[in-house]
Amino acid sequence: MQKQATITSKGQITVPREVRRMLGVRSGDKLLFEGDGKEIRVRPLRSKSAFSKYRGIGNPEIPSGKKSIRKWLRGMRGE
Repeated sequence: MQKQATITSKGQITVPREVRRMLGVRSGDKLLFEGDGKEIRVRPLRSKSAFSKYRGIGNPEIPSGKKSIRKWLRGMRGE
């Protein structure tokens, strides 16, 4: 596949839709540009976990950690 993009006066480009789909990126995602002196590679910059952005938005009554969650569930069940 070959696609073109134009660089604006601010150094910005619009990544073509087909390229965004191939990379699996959407608005707000980050891209990493890697070069070896001969060519540049572009790849999506992924966090360690796909769920890391949701960390900490749970119920503040439930402590974190597997043991704490199991203890909380047992308490909810009356065990």
